[in-house]
Amino acid sequence: MLSRFRWTTFDVNDILPENWRRDVVTVAEEADFHEFPRTPILTREAADIPQIERGRVHAGVVRQRLPWLYELYRGPFLELASQACPETVTTARDDRYALVLNVQRGTSMRFECHVDSDPLSGVLFLTEHAAGGELVVARDPAASRKEAIDQDCTVIRPQPGHLIVFDGRHHPHYARPLTSESDLRVIATMNFYTESFPESDRPALLNNFLYGDPLLPKSR
Repeated sequence: MLSRFRWTTFDVNDILPENWRRDVVTVAEEADFHEFPRTPILTREAADIPQIERGRVHAGVVRQRLPWLYELYRGPFLELASQACPETVTTARDDRYALVLNVQRGTSMRFECHVDSDPLSGVLFLTEHAAGGELVVARDPAASRKEAIDQDCTVIRPQPGHLIVFDGRHHPHYARPLTSESDLRVIATMNFYTESFPESDRPALLNNFLYGDPLLPKSR
C-alpha cells in the first residue's frame, strides 16, 4: 500500500542572490513557448489532450544565464534534499534534465498531469501572483486527467523563494493555469536520485523522446 503524499518545504530566500527575481523574469521571458506533446510513460493526461502549451528554459540556458541557480542545485539544495530523505541523495550527472525552468504566462497555459521519473524532485517557486499556478497533487495514485486529480487532492500554493522536495512517482500532479493574463509563473524543477533509485534507472524512453538518444539496453 502506498503512503500518503508528503513534501518538505525550505525557505531559501536568504541564500538566493541579490536581484534574483529580476534575473529569473528576464530569462523566463525568453523561454521556449510552444505546445509540448504528452510525455511517454509519465503522462496522466486525458487521452483527448495530445499536447499542452507552456514554456521551458532548457538546462543549458539555465546554466549559462543563471549560474547561481545551477550552483545552488549542486550544493545547498542537494544538502536540503538530503534532509528530506533517509537515503544518500545525489544530483543528476546528465545536465540536460538536471535543472530546468518551467514557465507559464497568461491564463491559457498549465503544466501536464504527470508522475515523476526521479525518486526525489525539487521545485523552487520563483514568482508571485495573485491566484492560480498552484501545484495540485492527487491523493489517489490511480487518478488520471485533471478533473480526477481535482476531486481529491493536495494543493500547494506557490511562495517565492520556497523550495519543496517530494517523491512524485506515485502521485499524479499538475500546475493550474494562472488567473490573470499579465501574470507569469516560473519554477525551477530539479532531479535528485537515491541509492535505491539511481540515475541509471531513469527510463531510456524518456531520453529518447526528449533528446533523441538511442534506446540501449540497461546495464543493470
